Amino acid sequence: MKPLVSAVRLGKKFGDHQVLHDINIDIMPGEVVCIVGPSGSGKTTFLRCINQLETIEMGALYLDGELTGYRVENDVVHRLTDKEIARQRRITGMVFQRFNLFPHMTALENVMEGPTRVLRQDRQAARDTAMGLLARVGLGDRADAFPNNLSGGQQQRVAIARALAMQPRLMLFDEPTSALDAELVGEVLGVMRDVAATGMTMVIVTHELNFAREVADKIVFMADGRVVETGPPEQVLEDPQEARTKAFLAAVVSKKQDAA
Repeated sequence: MKPLVSAVRLGKKFGDHQVLHDINIDIMPGEVVCIVGPSGSGKTTFLRCINQLETIEMGALYLDGELTGYRVENDVVHRLTDKEIARQRRITGMVFQRFNLFPHMTALENVMEGPTRVLRQDRQAARDTAMGLLARVGLGDRADAFPNNLSGGQQQRVAIARALAMQPRLMLFDEPTSALDAELVGEVLGVMRDVAATGMTMVIVTHELNFAREVADKIVFMADGRVVETGPPEQVLEDPQEARTKAFLAAVVSKKQDAA
């Protein structure tokens, strides 16, 4: 079995500032990978590189065995066209920190938009699929509601349904609960647990360590734009080997104790 995502010595700069250094990660089909680490460690940037919302300057990233963003002809590297990048991106679905729903569309219309416009699905088929997905995320009775009439947790669940409607093979979650009030976090994590249980390949940037411990097959700890430690949850979260990982986890525990 080949990796669905493979980063090989991947690097990324913003101007003179290098935000990702020599990232090497393989993500297998059906694997749930949680990326954790302090703010500013490059977690979101790496996720955006997978979805080609950011370009990479060093190394390579492969999606389902295909080099992303570029092609090599006669030892010359060429940037792909926007149309070619859109084709590569189609196997991924992404859920952002902010819900990014179309405010002038109902929940149902938001979920139908991609399948009808991009996948060219028949509207009735797209509607049936969208209604099924809204029911799956617990919002079958809010299909006609506009985003400003939904709670943050409900909006995020619509966003998950919208991403699933595109029939992705890979789901990317960028801190999907960070913009939610504490009492709404659980409902979104519950939907994500259900998605993970279907065997969907998932890469999740999160600060919810208990959730990561529960659902992840692999934890990737990042700091200062580098992968510091990788392994199963029981290793990285319970018995970390690297001093930087230990310091981060100790700070998380201390913060929780202070909050209590």
